[in-house]
Amino acid sequence: MSSIKQFQVTFDCAEPERVARFWCEVLGYVIPPPPEGFATWDDYDRSRPPEDRGSWFACSDPSGVGPRLYFQRVPEGKVVKNRVHLDVRVATGLVGEERLAKLETECARLTELGAVRVQVLYDGHDACIVMQDIEGNEFCLD
Repeated sequence: MSSIKQFQVTFDCAEPERVARFWCEVLGYVIPPPPEGFATWDDYDRSRPPEDRGSWFACSDPSGVGPRLYFQRVPEGKVVKNRVHLDVRVATGLVGEERLAKLETECARLTELGAVRVQVLYDGHDACIVMQDIEGNEFCLD
């Protein structure tokens, strides 16, 4: 039997810090303290070679349960649908109209942060809302 490994979820993006801060708001994640010897992340970033400044940012679950999210700058823009996406589980255990109402409330909060509502999938019992983050990465409210 193999041991359970820790993992992080990595996002390719144009603006790592901006996207990281969006996901902090979505998930209640936090930005960890800057590396030792630096008062702020800006101080750390200024210490790096110019071509590496702003090239990555990360955030983590303050409870330590969820995976670390890592955002790395890439030169190309998003072209096709994600092969993997996050399901943000806000209505676990709810069904029908109660589930849909909970999803809609969260959808409204996230659209205020810059997310885009793509599609509601609802069959009268189960529901999810397909969305995109501020750089067009798909995710679902579940």
